[in-house]
Amino acid sequence: MSAPAPDSPELAQSIKDWGLALGFQQVGITHTDLATAEARLNAWLAAGLHGELDYMEKHGSKRCRPAELWPGTRRVITARMDYLGADIAAAARCLADPERGYIARYALGRDYHKTLRQRLQKLADRITAEIRPHNYRVFTDSAPVMEKPLAEAAGLGWIGKHTNLINRSAGSCFLLGEIYTDLPLAIDTPASNHCGSCQACLDICPTQAITAPYTLDARRCISYFTIETPGPIPTELRAAMGNRIFGCDDCQLVCPWNKFARAGTEPDFAVRHGLDQAGLVELFSWTEAEWSKRTEGSALRRAGYAGWLRNIAVALGNAPTSPEILAALEARREHPLELVREHVAWALARHAAPEADD
Repeated sequence: MSAPAPDSPELAQSIKDWGLALGFQQVGITHTDLATAEARLNAWLAAGLHGELDYMEKHGSKRCRPAELWPGTRRVITARMDYLGADIAAAARCLADPERGYIARYALGRDYHKTLRQRLQKLADRITAEIRPHNYRVFTDSAPVMEKPLAEAAGLGWIGKHTNLINRSAGSCFLLGEIYTDLPLAIDTPASNHCGSCQACLDICPTQAITAPYTLDARRCISYFTIETPGPIPTELRAAMGNRIFGCDDCQLVCPWNKFARAGTEPDFAVRHGLDQAGLVELFSWTEAEWSKRTEGSALRRAGYAGWLRNIAVALGNAPTSPEILAALEARREHPLELVREHVAWALARHAAPEADD
């Protein structure tokens, strides 16, 4: 029996079925026209809303023109994998406890980059084996790829007002990966937007980083300054940070569509070291060696040990005053790094004058 034609609906469906068998929850296929997304990105960059995220502009048009990034690209296969380890209510309970450290749910287990890359490679290998060799490249947030507009075009969901992708039957707690290929595959129908008049994500954002529907000011985003930046957290935003020590999920926790979010089944995303329940004092006590061991193969490595201590110091400053919290901060008062000392001093000052806002 001959292989299906590269542009046949049968092949497209087979690719989706193979993806599901590899652990993805959905696979879609789209073209490479990102003109609308490119215009929006350029306007966002021109407004300086990317802050210190220099990588968002340094690749020029390659981010929005797939064939410039990987010559010969005609289609993009995009796949989603759910990462939520428990229901949304469990995440909300952790966030509501000021003595626990809140970590973005995607970062509680293994670093997703390796997991998605390996599965996408297996999918590409299956395509090669079943059809013919094709010119392709696998991406998992590792190169200038407009993954959300591509996923939207491939029917995986729509970009919500918080700028995350939302799936009508699965919410937004999932990760994306892509295969750029030269195969002329049959494409899917783009997803339609179902945010309506809801603006819960704008209202809940602790630092008002979502400045308008579909517009995020990275410079005010908790995920940005707890993960992406190595320097001090802006003083005026520290109190609003609460107990969020790595990333922020507020806009997702409040999204009505996440009532459909389901716990993922991928073992790699299982919670490590009890990080979904850990107290701030315990996490702040980790030595650098302990931190290195417990974050091995984890997305938490991105913040660095100094960033880890910086973030937790702020969260401790926002926690209720107790002998344990004061002792933990005092133990780091003379830390060798100025970055840590500064945030510890701020936290101690908060407890000395809890009515202060900054």
